[in-house]
This record gives sequence, C-alpha cells and structure tokens, in this order.
Amino acid sequence: MIDGRALYALNIESAEFVKACGGPCTEGCVTLSKIGPDAWALGDSKRPGREPLRFTTAELDAAGISPERFGL
Repeated sequence: MIDGRALYALNIESAEFVKACGGPCTEGCVTLSKIGPDAWALGDSKRPGREPLRFTTAELDAAGISPERFGL
C-alpha cells in the first residue's frame, strides 16, 4: 500500500477532477481524480484554491466513497 508521503509526492497539476453532488450543486460538490494506480485526490468545489486531500483506494472504500459514483 502506498503511504501518505508517497501520495502527496504525486504530481496532480494535470489531474482531471470529476464532481459528484448529493443534491443541487449550488453549495459546492466533492471532486475526485485518480492520480495513480492506488491513489486518489479528493477536493471541494467551494474551495478550488485549496490542495485536495489524497487517499488510497482502501481508504476511500473505508470512508464509503465510491469512485463509480463519479464515473471513475
């Protein structure tokens, strides 16, 4: 499993984020991008200037976040 230091060492400048909204997207949405074989970046459309948090696939699963919901 990839560790936290390795996750944050990945370059995400060209990452393409996809939004998933629980309702109307007027209050902001969660954004997700696959940034490596077992690596994901999770952002917030309300705060586009903040660095996205990074997770492994296992961590996303444990949090109940499904990449399929984002079409990924």
